[in-house]
Amino acid sequence: MKIHHLNCGTMLMPTAPMVAHVLLLETAQGLVLVDTGFGLQDIADPGRRLGPVRTLIRPVLRPEETAAHQVERLGFRREDVRHILITHFDLDHIGGIADFPHASIHVTAAEALGALTTPTRMESNRYRPPQWAHGPKLVEHTPAGEPWQGFAAAQPLTGIDEGIVLIALPGHTRGHMAVAVDAGNRWILHAGDAFYHRGTIDGTTRVPLALRIQERLVAYDITKVRANHARLAELHQAGLAIISSHDPVLFTTFAS
Repeated sequence: MKIHHLNCGTMLMPTAPMVAHVLLLETAQGLVLVDTGFGLQDIADPGRRLGPVRTLIRPVLRPEETAAHQVERLGFRREDVRHILITHFDLDHIGGIADFPHASIHVTAAEALGALTTPTRMESNRYRPPQWAHGPKLVEHTPAGEPWQGFAAAQPLTGIDEGIVLIALPGHTRGHMAVAVDAGNRWILHAGDAFYHRGTIDGTTRVPLALRIQERLVAYDITKVRANHARLAELHQAGLAIISSHDPVLFTTFAS
């Protein structure tokens, strides 16, 4: 399938500038997004939809960066986006789902539990219900199929495309998942927020201390986050192409 790499949310954080690395997949069943970044409604009403955290992450909120605008700029209609695969429900990943009201929103059942029922105080504080107040069509998954690259909890989405696999990767959030995509000549793993910085998996680039602290502070389960780091580093060393949602250098590398 053809894969487009989109930045759907530049953030000028004091710790380090970040992007919102989104994938747009051209499949036989229509267009598929992996995450959405910020959306047009976030730009129109950031106070209600993003809340106080916007003063910390400092999103630029440019309309031209939204997935909706970029899909149209590529010559498609918003209605062509049939499915959206959400790595997790943090506000910088799902803000654009309201711009595609006809799309099915795929998420793990664990993430839906954490976001929609807010069973812990931490989850109550991190998620922004106005971003899904339009009533999206949620499709919940519990990845548990054949092992994929050593991940036991994986689920091929054969109903959408043979080359898409959902992988349970909890830690950053309760139900965080990664999405593996067959690019033809290689597989690409969109690891969401399983790691923030390329240095986490390449073993040579220094990870800024502020990012390490931030990653720990927002983690639902830091022990699982660290286990994910170790596994992803092994896969990177074995040659798997791995994306972080927020590393601008990785985005530039894959988008070029």
